[in-house]
Amino acid sequence: MTSAIFHPRKPSLSRGNLLVVGSVVLTLWLSDFPHNRATLLLLFPALCVVLGIVETARCIRPRWDLYHGGVIFCLYMDLMAATLVFFSLLYPYVLGITASH
Repeated sequence: MTSAIFHPRKPSLSRGNLLVVGSVVLTLWLSDFPHNRATLLLLFPALCVVLGIVETARCIRPRWDLYHGGVIFCLYMDLMAATLVFFSLLYPYVLGITASH
């Protein structure tokens, strides 16, 4: 019996969470976090975090139960992680625009 994490057609909460957490770690490494270096390589973690949110949303069940509540909680975590990733992607460019004026 194999896990659903290795089957892309089956929804997997673990796969979604791993994509999101992995993209946050990759974002912190690529952006050189305390210094917020501008790089377009941060588009890859941004894509991964969006895919992770979609994968987590696939796990929602039609009827509400505790699993459904846990998936909603994970979606909130994914949205906060996506905010961090997109902030790290866009912030150095906004600083460059405002510093030139």
